[in-house]
Amino acid sequence: MELRQLQYALQIAIDKNFSRAAEKLHIAQPSLSQQLSKLEKEIGVLLFQRTTNSVEVTHAGSLFVEKAQAILDMVEQLRREMEDISQMRKGKLVVGSLPITGAHVLPFVLPVFQARYPEIEITLVEETSANLEHLTGIGQVDISLLSIPLFDETLAAEPIIEEEIVLALPPGHPLALGSQPSDSFDVASLQSEPFIALKKGQGFRQITLELCHQAGFSPNIVFESSNIDTVQALVAAGMGISFIPRMVRRRGGGELSPVYRPLAGRPTRTLVIASRKGRYLSKAVEAFIETFRDVMREAALQ
Repeated sequence: MELRQLQYALQIAIDKNFSRAAEKLHIAQPSLSQQLSKLEKEIGVLLFQRTTNSVEVTHAGSLFVEKAQAILDMVEQLRREMEDISQMRKGKLVVGSLPITGAHVLPFVLPVFQARYPEIEITLVEETSANLEHLTGIGQVDISLLSIPLFDETLAAEPIIEEEIVLALPPGHPLALGSQPSDSFDVASLQSEPFIALKKGQGFRQITLELCHQAGFSPNIVFESSNIDTVQALVAAGMGISFIPRMVRRRGGGELSPVYRPLAGRPTRTLVIASRKGRYLSKAVEAFIETFRDVMREAALQ
């Protein structure tokens, strides 16, 4: 059994398609099929059920893929430890990020990191909070930029940014027309309002629910979106109100920009860099975290 065969089986399980898997592995499809058949013959079990139109993982295949992922992750950690010991500056770093949060933060961080460490290759993975937690937990992502609370207990979280949460109102809403920019609102006073929220699987949705629950009610969610820019546009169009991280506010006004007001008590969310507990953090990861902190201090985004 060879490491490359483990990689092949893992990629097939991810794509459930031999052609796509072969393309990503940069080998010919017949070679991939041949290597898989060789592996299955060696271990004596069928890993994938093939039909004309689909590829399904068998029960044995699921167990094999889970162990293969763990083995490949251990090999990768060993490689990185050896690179660090030899003081090599080359390396790879897979960073997970929420799409909208990343769009407001990473343009500050990545250019500085690339300038400091030009030989470290970064791959960016943009996913929902739930998917990023899973990918980080199984080692397919080195670190992820997420907001707490985290639900995967295998993850460790290092706080990186504390960010205020503000109220977004339609421009013609009575609360917007009858208030000044500095006026704050108790969350409890919003109980009868229709809310627009992010869909399940997005970390900030849970923060919205918690703020309302702490105020003694469950929000009446009338619209959901996977994109916080869409949430803000719907608020601006008069469809409801929402809570928004201060960092992602729409600036400059315009017809699709809400009115923003502070919330009483100035609630915040904490962005963290999450990694799997007990996983070796390479010097590249440590350098990325250090760069992130430096840039956030200089940009006054903390």
